[in-house]
Amino acid sequence: MNEPIDTRNQVNRRAFLAAAVPAVAATTLAGAQPPAPADEAVPPARTVPLTTAFPGAQFYGPEERAELDQAYETHSLFRFYGPKKPQKVAKFEQEFAAFMGTKYVLGVTSGTAALHCALTGLGAGPGDEVILPAWTWHSCYTAIVLTGALPVFAEVDESFTLDPADVEAKITPQTKIIMPVHLFGAPADLGRILPLARKHGLKVLEDTAQSCGAQYKGKRLGTFGDAGIYSFQLHKMITAGEGGAVVTNDPLVYERAIRFHDLGLIRPIFEEELGHPGMPYFLGLNYRMNEMTGAVMRAQLRKLDTIVGLHRENARFVRDRIQKLPGIQLRHSHDIDGELGWTVDLLLPDRKTRDRFVEAMNTEKVPMAPPSAATPLPTFPYIRNKIGPHPAWPTFNSERGRQIVYGAACCPRTLDIYSRAATLTIGPKFTRRDLEDAVAAITKAYRLVMA
Repeated sequence: MNEPIDTRNQVNRRAFLAAAVPAVAATTLAGAQPPAPADEAVPPARTVPLTTAFPGAQFYGPEERAELDQAYETHSLFRFYGPKKPQKVAKFEQEFAAFMGTKYVLGVTSGTAALHCALTGLGAGPGDEVILPAWTWHSCYTAIVLTGALPVFAEVDESFTLDPADVEAKITPQTKIIMPVHLFGAPADLGRILPLARKHGLKVLEDTAQSCGAQYKGKRLGTFGDAGIYSFQLHKMITAGEGGAVVTNDPLVYERAIRFHDLGLIRPIFEEELGHPGMPYFLGLNYRMNEMTGAVMRAQLRKLDTIVGLHRENARFVRDRIQKLPGIQLRHSHDIDGELGWTVDLLLPDRKTRDRFVEAMNTEKVPMAPPSAATPLPTFPYIRNKIGPHPAWPTFNSERGRQIVYGAACCPRTLDIYSRAATLTIGPKFTRRDLEDAVAAITKAYRLVMA
């Protein structure tokens, strides 16, 4: 069921369209002309589509090349040894820890690998349950299943992140971890999730894959829980094409993650850091970050605050100008100043209106779409039908695993919110004209669709 829109401060839309919209357009768009009468053909906001993609890669420059050249010259691209002493990954880990304000950082091959290592570090395994949002990326679900634990989906709210009330309703004696996912550069409701976890004695794993550099109440996302993860895939704020990191302040979680990412081993560099490793050798995989990835990430990390600052400034420009449109509902934020400003997200009254709004925006050559960087997972056939890596995989063959129901029935509110959501991706290098065109397109689409 659709959530009602607060109409306390709204005016009659037709009256607004007759008088207010021209004023908004005239006062908020530098040099813009009032809208033409309805019976006149109005040209699109742009003649060339507004493009946004790959924020970190837009800032590649001589700094990344210099770091790569230094790594290449050592002929030691494996992070632990070679003809000369490798150091790029180790230095990146140190610098990332300082930037985030955490004690430990482990560089790995991807955000998915980071999730797998962090879940293992936190002790997730067969018989355990991990609560995650129904609206997230496939890696969250996959990593839980690969530990042998059971994914339990909770609804999201109008921030597109975990609804703490539904999280509490999904807690059972088997629940071990809550996984808030900070989607689209925006924080989940940590002010309610963290106390809830403490109340029930649960671990918190922050998936910060899409929100590297974002904050909640002045502190970096990923550093509130027992562990946090980041992704450096090409779409992310900073990128080496692939890569990821696990952060924690817990030496035992760190040691377990280290061992799992490297065949159960503890190399000398980690022995020095940990002092006296406290657990026996156990089975692990190969999720080791290489020196080329570490080199690029060192250069990218130095640019992160700049990239985030540009996103925030551009997103604020658009938000400030469109939120005056009566009836426009922006995605709820738990800390708007802490967000990356990666997207401006709208919630329309229903799917049909959303689809018409998106079509109108694309006609203006200012691309808007249903959110695509994450999706409601429970309706995917492989999840709905509980298809694991092998028919005997333990996750879904326990009594609880057989009982749990996925599919649309487990997340109706999430599906409703997703069906009404529309996303405008913000580019860090948008010009003033680009931003004005985005505002003009949204204003025009509003007039066409919301009247």
